[in-house]
Amino acid sequence: MPCDTQLASGQTLEDRNNQVKAALRKLEAALKGGTVRVNIGPNGAVAFQGWKDRGDVSDVCAYRTLTAEGSWELRQAVVKAEAMTGRKVNANAVASGEHSHDGGDTWHKGH
Repeated sequence: MPCDTQLASGQTLEDRNNQVKAALRKLEAALKGGTVRVNIGPNGAVAFQGWKDRGDVSDVCAYRTLTAEGSWELRQAVVKAEAMTGRKVNANAVASGEHSHDGGDTWHKGH
């Protein structure tokens, strides 16, 4: 996954992998506890509103990874967000890298 290859100075790939895994477990716990919510953009892109302890992991990378892992907490949060917004997550928007840097207030094409 691309989010595990952005190493900090002096960081090993194993350290980064552990950092990403820890950030994703915290995200799942926050989704379950309701302190982080899924935000679905107008085109179906995904952002996490309220996610603070992210370990330099992007929303789109977290979404892709948790989806691939079959995360129950993510699936439940997505169902709730889809019901609240009246929009579905668009796999094409996620695959293209459409994302937000501010929890979904503004959206950007992949870069």
